[in-house]
Amino acid sequence: MLERLTAHRTLSAAPQEQIAWLGAHGVLRHLDSGAVLTSMKGQVEGLHVVLSGHLSIHVDRGAGRRKIMEWRGGDVTGLMPYSRLVAPPGDVVAEEPTEVVTVYREDIPEMIRECQELTAIFVHIMVDRARHFTSSYLHDEKLVSLGKLSAGLAHELNNPASALARSANALPESLRGADLAAWNLGAAGLRKEQIAAVEKVRGACLACGIPSVLSPLEQEQREESIAGWLASHGAETAFAEALASTEITFEMLNELAGLMDGQLLNTAVEWIAAGSTTRRLASEIHEAASRIHDLVGAIKEFTQMDRAAVPEPVNVERGLASTLVVLRAKAKSKSVRLSLNIENDLPPVKGFGGELNQVWANLIDNAIDAVSEGGRVELFANRRDSDVVIRVIDDGPGVSTDIRDRIFDPFFTTKPVGQGTGLGLDIVRRLVQRHSGQLELDSKPGRTEFRVTLPATEVS
Repeated sequence: MLERLTAHRTLSAAPQEQIAWLGAHGVLRHLDSGAVLTSMKGQVEGLHVVLSGHLSIHVDRGAGRRKIMEWRGGDVTGLMPYSRLVAPPGDVVAEEPTEVVTVYREDIPEMIRECQELTAIFVHIMVDRARHFTSSYLHDEKLVSLGKLSAGLAHELNNPASALARSANALPESLRGADLAAWNLGAAGLRKEQIAAVEKVRGACLACGIPSVLSPLEQEQREESIAGWLASHGAETAFAEALASTEITFEMLNELAGLMDGQLLNTAVEWIAAGSTTRRLASEIHEAASRIHDLVGAIKEFTQMDRAAVPEPVNVERGLASTLVVLRAKAKSKSVRLSLNIENDLPPVKGFGGELNQVWANLIDNAIDAVSEGGRVELFANRRDSDVVIRVIDDGPGVSTDIRDRIFDPFFTTKPVGQGTGLGLDIVRRLVQRHSGQLELDSKPGRTEFRVTLPATEVS
């Protein structure tokens, strides 16, 4: 075994006497394919020097099970010197027959004292592993967040998209009706004053747009009244629905009826109604397309998909606003009231907009989860000396004192299995620290506040 340890890729630079110590204190273990070296439900036994074979660890953090790390002959895994690792995030499994030399947990303090060069090698491995896991955590948390947001975004986009499709499908028939009505009006041989009166009424209908103050009952009563007027003047009542959606008045209709009657009046009303229907459909298409455009803009702002991968001044207000847009559907599903309060002339902070939006998304998403039906989540952002302070406050039950010190730990979650990865607040903490900021929590029943403090930056 000593020869194999000496030839080991990771250990080759260590002094021979330290490799000999490893051989004297290590235990050679043979693992069959599929055997579990370390269970995620148990304690890491010690440091494992992989002599041959293949080990891997798979984790499901809510984005699907995937391999996050693997080790082959020449690698080292397990408990490193000075590490606080207790259990791995997933089972470490042999992918094929594997041999490892294990230095058990109780012997590691002696190794630190007696084998300084070996210890230094293992500490470097631990740092690299921590960097890899952090990157992996952030990637998976982004996928989980995207999955949670996608359902809400689909709902938000579906409403205007359905309205757009519905109006666009009806528009060709409406245009054909408008063309026919215009042809009929042209063939009617109206006098000059009659044409002027018809154009005046039509112009008034198109300019006013769609009234938004009428209740469904009031709208129905208006249609019935206009239909009654049309019937009493020998015109088709089918035009009532289109006319009721404008601000045409009975005074206008009576003025029109004073200049024409019978089929001539019917032809004029048909042309006015056809133009109103076409304008209404075009307006609905414009409103729906604008809503979709605004949503896509908010998503683009939230993901920062066009930004350079270097720190830059970040507009906190825009980031918070776009995050609220993408989480609005989830809030609506619980009748949660969201509010955003931003101090005037709030300075930007320097950093990565996409990462800060991930912070806001996690904090707001957790707050929505925490409150009951009809609860309230408030966001505040203001300047304090040379910092920008962002507060996310909810009126939920609060964070109990027995878990308050653990909620920022990786994989800790109070949510049911499958509903939380336990990574959200750990990622928030890491991202805030990366931006030279501070994350604080104040909580009591009925009021929980997460407070993020970031250094302000001035734009020259």
